[in-house]
Amino acid sequence: MTRSGNFPRELNQPCLRPSCEGYALGSKSFLVRFIGCSAIFILLFLTGPAKTAFADESESKAEVTQESDLVGPRALSRAFRNAARRATPAVVTILSYGQENASQAQQEPTQGNDENDPGETKENDLTGIGSGVIVSPDGHVITNNHVVAGAKRVMVQLADETEVEAIKVVGDADSDVATLQLKGDEPFANAEMADSDLIEIGDWVLAIGSPFRLEATVSAGIISAKNRTLRRINRGRLIQTDAAINPGNSGGPLVDLDGKVVAISTAIATRNGGYQGIGFAIPINQASWIAKELAEHGTVRRAAIGIRMAELNPKIASRFNLPPGLGVLAYQIIENSAAEKAGIKPLDVIMEFAGERVRAPGALQEVVERLPVGSTQKVKIFRDGEEMIVDVTLATLEDPTLSAEDEKDDDEQPAENDSSE
Repeated sequence: MTRSGNFPRELNQPCLRPSCEGYALGSKSFLVRFIGCSAIFILLFLTGPAKTAFADESESKAEVTQESDLVGPRALSRAFRNAARRATPAVVTILSYGQENASQAQQEPTQGNDENDPGETKENDLTGIGSGVIVSPDGHVITNNHVVAGAKRVMVQLADETEVEAIKVVGDADSDVATLQLKGDEPFANAEMADSDLIEIGDWVLAIGSPFRLEATVSAGIISAKNRTLRRINRGRLIQTDAAINPGNSGGPLVDLDGKVVAISTAIATRNGGYQGIGFAIPINQASWIAKELAEHGTVRRAAIGIRMAELNPKIASRFNLPPGLGVLAYQIIENSAAEKAGIKPLDVIMEFAGERVRAPGALQEVVERLPVGSTQKVKIFRDGEEMIVDVTLATLEDPTLSAEDEKDDDEQPAENDSSE
């Protein structure tokens, strides 16, 4: 008891000190934890926006990277790729057999015909190779007339290399447009048409076809000029392009960056027989109208009014004291023609026809010929300083409409500028 009594007082309260020490240590630990948690919270609070900003910056960079594909060379490459992908399935290779007067440019070297009489062309002789484009699911194909003219048999090779024989072939030499009809168990892949009146000089285009029988070849270029004419294509104005067009491209489509057909390739200007940077194509609005006429009627029904006409360029305008570019000069009226019956007189200037402004003979010819034969149209003319409206009933092309280009060598008559290539 004494020894026990001699213990320090603190040791007689064994439960109090440890308890007090533990409380003191717990308080310090709590404080440390509190301060640590607060520091972490403050750190997170301060660095959160930075991390968010960094994440936003990363996302922005990703967006910029994606947007960079929408501008510059990559964007153009992607546009070419998409346009070709859309249009190519409808592009076909056309093989013509047995043509008597096949153009040398259309011929593909063949083997095994050495025994044949050189002057005799047989049905199984491959004499022409060109291109075409399917424009409807039922197998309606547009191509050039010179590709299939005189062929005894025409085969069409589809994009998947399947060959189908054309069951109907009809062409129009004046416009160099032809139409073929295919027959199949399934709908054919077909191209979409653009409005060729809306294209402008400088627009990008792709030429797709089978040059030298290299199927589905794609070349790029721009619209170099509009309203060109060629002597061998009597009717219609052409588009000029620098997209590569070679033998075998004839009849293939010229497409815009949406993959829609804007024209049908038809010719090149060349001194060596190959591509030299100048190609010509028939606007699809014109080609589609002709193809429809051929498919439905077997011929192109063209309307006419019976005048000889000239472009009112500055030289001719000054000769007759007229404003240049006012319209199309009707310098000769064919006797008993639709124009004469309507009261149109020599040296009248045709300003509008059927509501369309016309300034060039080709434009007037294109407007007139597509209207229904026998229909009555309003014509705005300029005569003796005054404008007036007359009604004209359209006749057939047998009542001819001729361009002054045919008379350009005659000094007694005005002639339009020679825009032929």
